[in-house]
Amino acid sequence: MTIRISRRRLLTGAAALGATSSLSACGGILPQAPPSNLYALSPKTTFIEDLPRADWQLVVEEPYAAGGLDTHRIAIMTNPYEVKYYPEARWAERVPRMVQTLLIESFESTGKIVSVGRQSVGLRSDFNLQSELREFQAELMPGSAIPQIRIKLNSKLIAQPRQQIVASASFERVTPAKSGDILAVVEAFDIALGGVLKETVQWTLMTGRKRAE
Repeated sequence: MTIRISRRRLLTGAAALGATSSLSACGGILPQAPPSNLYALSPKTTFIEDLPRADWQLVVEEPYAAGGLDTHRIAIMTNPYEVKYYPEARWAERVPRMVQTLLIESFESTGKIVSVGRQSVGLRSDFNLQSELREFQAELMPGSAIPQIRIKLNSKLIAQPRQQIVASASFERVTPAKSGDILAVVEAFDIALGGVLKETVQWTLMTGRKRAE
């Protein structure tokens, strides 16, 4: 069963989406999802009104992520030292690949950039957006049954062809889930990532304009 939050709703599978909370091996109360549930998040489609137009081309590289986040699995931390995962629930793509895809779709949604894509399409870029995914997990505090979502993306805008770093910035969002249910957790991921995507796109276009002037 595949669920697309916001832009794409239920793609395949049965209609029953609810997941009951139960004690898991990680020692906290985590929601249980039916087998083979796949979840995907949505790109950002709304931006500031005075977003500048870019007459240059951009390559969005796949973000780097440490091994615990470079996975299809949905990460949760119940203490600062250990990464665990929701059972029987996965992202539809590896997390870095999913974030790359959503960044590209978000740039396209602005209607402000000449061309944006991956390196694999052979795009000759004026700038490359390199990033590192530092945080992409649910966090369950001791004594709580409802997690919060933390997403942090460190980005660098690289001028081509000299590979010169133009600017760097960090974007972070923390969003509490409405409940411990897996669908509520995914919705909180969607909200948190949406904020990070919006800030990253706006920062890139504004920074690129200053550099191109």
